Amino acid sequence: MSLQTQIENKVKAAFDVTFMQLENESHMHSGPADESHFKLTLVAPEFDGLSKVKRHQAVYKALSDEMPQFHALALHTFSPAEWEARPDVADSPLCKGGSKA
Repeated sequence: MSLQTQIENKVKAAFDVTFMQLENESHMHSGPADESHFKLTLVAPEFDGLSKVKRHQAVYKALSDEMPQFHALALHTFSPAEWEARPDVADSPLCKGGSKA
């Protein structure tokens, strides 16, 4: 099972997911790893009333077994109301350390 699939499964098990998009952005970065950089957009009611830090901590806790297997995880976490008001996420910047793009 790919690391991306493992991450998706863990997130779905930990949260009542309203919307989730996990993008493998490894191709935008230097290095040989195929699954080293990810961007996760996650909408879940569990985030209602939580700060960004608390939301990110909840995701990190859910992915504690997978965290050592990748280099970076960009998190964009929203409550359903926040997502409904603004359903978009900025593109990730290109790697400054040797972009493959």
